[in-house]
Amino acid sequence: MKRRDFVLLLTGAMTAARRLSAQQKAMPVIGWLSAISPPANLGDLARGSVHQAMSEMGFVEGQNIVWEYRWAEGHNDRLPALAVDLVSRKVDVIVTVGTPPTEAAKNATSTIPIVFIGVSDPVGIGFVASLARPGGNITGFNDLNVELIPKRVELLCELVPQAAAIALLVNPDNAMSEFLVRAAEEATHAKGVRLVVLKARSGDEIEVAFAQLHADALLVGGDAFFNARPDQFAAAAARHSVPALYFFPQFVAAGGLISYGTDTDVLLRQAGIYAGKILKGAKPADLPVQQPTTFKLVVNLKTAKALGLTIPPSILARADEVIE
Repeated sequence: MKRRDFVLLLTGAMTAARRLSAQQKAMPVIGWLSAISPPANLGDLARGSVHQAMSEMGFVEGQNIVWEYRWAEGHNDRLPALAVDLVSRKVDVIVTVGTPPTEAAKNATSTIPIVFIGVSDPVGIGFVASLARPGGNITGFNDLNVELIPKRVELLCELVPQAAAIALLVNPDNAMSEFLVRAAEEATHAKGVRLVVLKARSGDEIEVAFAQLHADALLVGGDAFFNARPDQFAAAAARHSVPALYFFPQFVAAGGLISYGTDTDVLLRQAGIYAGKILKGAKPADLPVQQPTTFKLVVNLKTAKALGLTIPPSILARADEVIE
């Protein structure tokens, strides 16, 4: 090859490489920060509600956006470093799942837009100025987990009408725990039953909490660490023969008795829409924090039978899903 031809070829290759690099840098990057472990198949996540919503907004992973996933695998103490890592990569938006990831992201940046999913009382905890006008760089979707505590206590009292004491298990490392406890104290007092507060931040402490239950029913607080261990909770509740109510359906699918809470698929879809709007120029400060309107009640009849419980017809009639 002549030197002139070689130089032309090299110049062309370098130009193409620069164009490709420019295209890659121009492609928006979405950060995903979660306290749980990644799914066994990330393809399941890519086919999930967030990605579908973003696709409908015109953003398709690998085509015109890139996702950067960070998972704390049940260890909240890892979240600050993971959040800082996303910020250092200059992502365009951070989607956070739950209160601890949102707190970590908030502490890591005051400029990169953050869209949270599943945070109760974001005003009270200091994430946003108000629901209608969040201000700052954070907006998202409240899961009403604190507000739903009275309904959950009511369900437990329907399931176990003779209950004199109901236990609430929380993770003390989760900033929302004090709000859950306060709501549970008011709800149980209104029902005339005693509240027993238990705490766990590790797998061993979960087992200790069940061993020290001393209550007729159990309400398991919403927490990413708990959410990553549905099998452990279902097995422990079965061993100790305690009727337990959870916030999310995966516990019931694993053998838990009953769950009642926000339909998280809806929240995930809405978060994808907000992320898409932000990439198109919207500011988090102008996107109101939204409250859920869709809730799911799931019951496991097989578990009820093993516990010797009869699920009241009033609950079965309201159930969105019954596992037999």
